[in-house]
Amino acid sequence: MEKKMVIEGMKCMHCKASVEKALQAVPGVTAAEVDLEAKIAKIVLAEDVADDVLKEAVKAKGFEPVQMI
Repeated sequence: MEKKMVIEGMKCMHCKASVEKALQAVPGVTAAEVDLEAKIAKIVLAEDVADDVLKEAVKAKGFEPVQMI
């Protein structure tokens, strides 16, 4: 299963790594890859994870999850 999230506020490779690490720490997430230029995180899930849980992980790092696509 795969989800994508649009995220605002990422400006550098450190931001990218911070978001990827936060998402990968969520139970059920097997991988997360951020496209910094497109502002989109691709999240690979082993099981269904609520969108709100994923958004909270990103918010906790100081970034703004805009929408799931």
